[in-house]
Amino acid sequence: MALTVACKNDKSMLQEDRSDSASQEVIDARIHRTENGKLQLELNAPIIQKYEKPVAKTIYKSLGERRVSMTLYDDGVRVKTYIEAGSAISYDDRDIMEAHDSVVVIDYSSGDTIYLYDLIWNSAEDNIYSEHPVRAKNGNRITLGDGFMSDQRLENMQIIRQRGIIEFED
Repeated sequence: MALTVACKNDKSMLQEDRSDSASQEVIDARIHRTENGKLQLELNAPIIQKYEKPVAKTIYKSLGERRVSMTLYDDGVRVKTYIEAGSAISYDDRDIMEAHDSVVVIDYSSGDTIYLYDLIWNSAEDNIYSEHPVRAKNGNRITLGDGFMSDQRLENMQIIRQRGIIEFED
């Protein structure tokens, strides 16, 4: 009696480990947050992915030319601030959201447009900041600095260690 056994090395026959894959995914998301019937913010993201492992987080991604954006409202009608980024990550257990990839903040009350590499929103400590170079434009003036800081309502924005102001004519 003879027994012949053969084994085939085919990775496609193995079950894929999905422990760090997204548990939920939403395409073309538009999220509204209200308080007492008044619109507070609108979040638009081409792709949202929710992860449970290895860290509980939500990732907001751009798709093509469509970027992640958030609009903050004063009274449910009037736009106060607009923020746009290539991507964002919200860490569910730490109350921290990070925006990355050419972040733009437009403050409609002051007329400032702020350009940043990244922006970190720590709601537990009531602050928004960046520790990377920043450029702010207001009318015909550009201010350069080494960082950015504000309260989370974006009412007290400051450029850290201003390095220069450039004025130009239109």
